[in-house]
Amino acid sequence: MKILKKLGLILLVVFLIAQFFGPDKNEGDISSVNSFFTDTNPPEDVKLVLKTACLDCHSNHTHYPWYNSITPVNYWLADHIDHGKGHFNVSKWNDYSDKKKDHKLEELIEMVEAKEMPLPSYTWTHGDAKLSQEQIDAMVSWAKTARVKYAFVKDAE
Repeated sequence: MKILKKLGLILLVVFLIAQFFGPDKNEGDISSVNSFFTDTNPPEDVKLVLKTACLDCHSNHTHYPWYNSITPVNYWLADHIDHGKGHFNVSKWNDYSDKKKDHKLEELIEMVEAKEMPLPSYTWTHGDAKLSQEQIDAMVSWAKTARVKYAFVKDAE
C-alpha cells in the first residue's frame, strides 16, 4: 500500500508541475476571417453557424473554454486545432488558389452532409455547435452556390 501512496503522490506532483506548461494558443486576429466571408458571401444564418461550429478549429482565432487551462487537456485541444487548420483554415483563404478554394468547399459539403463535422468531441462541450438538418441544408446550399464562382475560374485555367 505504501508503494501506491508514493506513486499517487508522484503522479500528483507531476500533474501539478505540468499545469505550468502548455501549448501556444491560437489567438490570432479574428478579422483574418473577413476575406473568407467577403469572398464566399454566406447568409447571416450560415455565418452564425460558421462562427459557432467551425471557426474555433478552422481559423487563426479560437475562443477557449475554461478547461483549456488544464494540462493535458490543453494539448489535446491544441492538436485538434492544428489538425483542423491543417485541413481547412479560413484565415488563409486568400492564400488558396481558386482550384483549392473550390476543393475546400467541396470537402466542407461532404463533411457536413455526412455529419462528420463538427466533430462529436467538439459538440460534447459546445452544444450550440450541433447542427440541425436545417442548418446542414443551409450550409450545403451556401457552399454549393459559393463553389460556382471557383468552378468557372478553374475551368478557364
